[in-house]
Amino acid sequence: GRHQNNASLSWYRLGVWSFRLHSTAIIGIVAVLFAMLYYHRFEYHYVWQHSNTEMPLKFIFSCFWEGQEGSFLLWAFWHVVLGNLLLLRRNKYTSVVMSVFASVQVFLVSMLLGVYFGEYRLGSNPFTVMLREHPDFMGLPMFNNSDYLLNLDGRGLNPLLQNYWMTIHPPTLFLGFASVLIPFSYAIAGLVLRDFRDWIRPALPWTYFSLMALGAGILMGGAWAYEALSFGGFWAWDPVENASLVPWITLAGGAHLMMLQQRGKNSLLSMYLLITLSFILVLYSTFLTRSGVLGEASVHSFTDLGMSGQLLVYLLFYLVLSVVLIAKSTPHFRTPAKEEELLSREFWMFVGALVLFLSAFQITLSTSIPVINKVFGTKLAPPADAIAHYNGWQEPLAIIILILMGFAQLLKYKNTPRRSFFKTLIIPFIAAALLSTATVLWLRMYHPFHVALLFAGVFAFFGNVHYFIKIIHGKLPRAGGAITHTGFALLITGALISMATQHKISKNASIYDVNQLGKEFNNNENILLMQGDTLQMGTYWVVYSGKEKQGVNLYFNVEYLQKNPSGKMFHAFTLRPRVQLNPRMGNVAEPDTRHFLDKDIYTHVTWAILEDNQDEDDYAEPQIKTIRPGDTIFTSSTFIVADSLFRVNDVAELGLSNEDVVVGLPLKMYNSTGAQSWLKPIYILRDSTEIISIPSEQEEAGIKVIIQQIHPENGTIDIKLSEKKSMQRDFIVMQAVVFPYINLLWIGCIVMLFGLGTSIYYRIKFNKK
Repeated sequence: GRHQNNASLSWYRLGVWSFRLHSTAIIGIVAVLFAMLYYHRFEYHYVWQHSNTEMPLKFIFSCFWEGQEGSFLLWAFWHVVLGNLLLLRRNKYTSVVMSVFASVQVFLVSMLLGVYFGEYRLGSNPFTVMLREHPDFMGLPMFNNSDYLLNLDGRGLNPLLQNYWMTIHPPTLFLGFASVLIPFSYAIAGLVLRDFRDWIRPALPWTYFSLMALGAGILMGGAWAYEALSFGGFWAWDPVENASLVPWITLAGGAHLMMLQQRGKNSLLSMYLLITLSFILVLYSTFLTRSGVLGEASVHSFTDLGMSGQLLVYLLFYLVLSVVLIAKSTPHFRTPAKEEELLSREFWMFVGALVLFLSAFQITLSTSIPVINKVFGTKLAPPADAIAHYNGWQEPLAIIILILMGFAQLLKYKNTPRRSFFKTLIIPFIAAALLSTATVLWLRMYHPFHVALLFAGVFAFFGNVHYFIKIIHGKLPRAGGAITHTGFALLITGALISMATQHKISKNASIYDVNQLGKEFNNNENILLMQGDTLQMGTYWVVYSGKEKQGVNLYFNVEYLQKNPSGKMFHAFTLRPRVQLNPRMGNVAEPDTRHFLDKDIYTHVTWAILEDNQDEDDYAEPQIKTIRPGDTIFTSSTFIVADSLFRVNDVAELGLSNEDVVVGLPLKMYNSTGAQSWLKPIYILRDSTEIISIPSEQEEAGIKVIIQQIHPENGTIDIKLSEKKSMQRDFIVMQAVVFPYINLLWIGCIVMLFGLGTSIYYRIKFNKK
């Protein structure tokens, strides 16, 4: 026996040193890739593909994890960090836990190999040379020069990722993904060692940590969407957003069941299913993001690098491992002697975990439509309105979860006297009813689901505050759950109020019809601002004072003015929405937001003139317009109303013969002050074949019009309209949205993460005792 123990210890030590050697290698690879990006080594394909010399140095981190290879490396890096932390405190599960860690590293590192077996490539190597990946470049003249690296620049970073949130959101999210492996590994260790409960004590703080890290990563993604994207919100139910949310939901359910197991309760099978499923769903989200199966369905999906097969093997290996071990262990799980009492905390915690599972199942099913279509050859259409579809399912489930959060902690374990429970419940219930009723009437939120969700959120808030103050008397060691639930209630309530009562204040008050720019421009939602003009917008007056270029960003300065009680206008604030100029990947509009205690004013440009007009004598590129009599055409400084075509009889005055067919098009032009003038372009048909067009020009306004073609069959006329660059007035079209009480959401995020942090701290302290 002693010899066997010594042999086991030797193998353990060998494993520890091997893992540390592997960790050193991973950290070295990370350092080398960062150095290559920092020194612009564009001869390497990954560096060339994801960075360039124009990009600010602060976005070097975003370059690192923009590509698949860098994000896999980031994931492997966090695993070795967490693995080495686990090795600092050895327990009887460490050997199996670290074996699972090592096996995951095998899969992750295989994604970075880029080794060919015949035609099949295993993984994708971030250190491959660019000319190997693009042999077609060899024929380009610049590559014939031995000093070609001196003139080589990279493709650059996706403009959407050139945002400070993108330097912290992915690593936090991947830390969350990586940490889900810890409760999974402990669960596998428990199954392998047939020790079904004791592993929960060391695993529970890590489960809370995983909820905190993954939750923070998801919320940072929402903050990035709110600050950098122009869809006007923080959550769009994007397939990849969903894929990262689902493991968090199942892990939250699993964590609650782990707490029950510490008290010897009977939900072992459910707990194992939720904990193992959380890690499987992390792998599934990786498959969705990286296999190319989502196609254009998500803004987050990576380019398919041909690793779908590898990802599928990775997913199926741990799925089969989990199913086999749970199936073999199920006969050993203790069956309950009797069912839990209705008024017991454990009964409702189990119900809560079940509702969380249903929530995760619905999101996964709807997100997986592209996968279902690919596997089964079906043609299921994804939801046309994703937000309405997911909200329709998730709102009722959120109501149930929040109601459970409000009263479950007021119950005792095993059983609670009915009279005592209802006496404790009455204060948070009445407080919630009064405040939610007042809020509904004040904010006019009359949709039944919104009313129910608002009540549930406020009830969850008061229920947990009541528990914190009256039941545990403000003792922090026992308050982690209550604080977390309070934060979650504020988060959902803030999201509900801000989204249900948001309103656009950018109703077009100018004389110009923005619908002329395209069908997507609505005058009730988009305001056209000529430079220097002052227009009313909601309770503000706004002035577009001009644009300025800083690096790759073009900022549009919009001044917001207000009137004081005496009627005098004063400057309130300036917002600077911007367009990030990127000729290679396309320009990206980014909003700017003014934060107040009770609201946000969110502004983004929907249309703008991006170039400066410097050449005063030249006309700008002519615009082709198809018009009918009575139509209105807008230029940057005037608007023009088309009259009906007329026959020109006095052809001799134009130096034409009587056989020529001559028509004119009267165009009445109005400038910004309302002054009128006329343009009268002439269209000549000679010998039924030759067409001559005589332009009409208005020098003062700098406008020239030519009739290009007349279509008698449908009564339309094609004209070419040119405007002198010197006469063009700059203008923008923008949207402004008010999000009331959105700060409740952000406060909720902070409180929830603080609650999880509190739970981690006191759980570690408790374990040490």
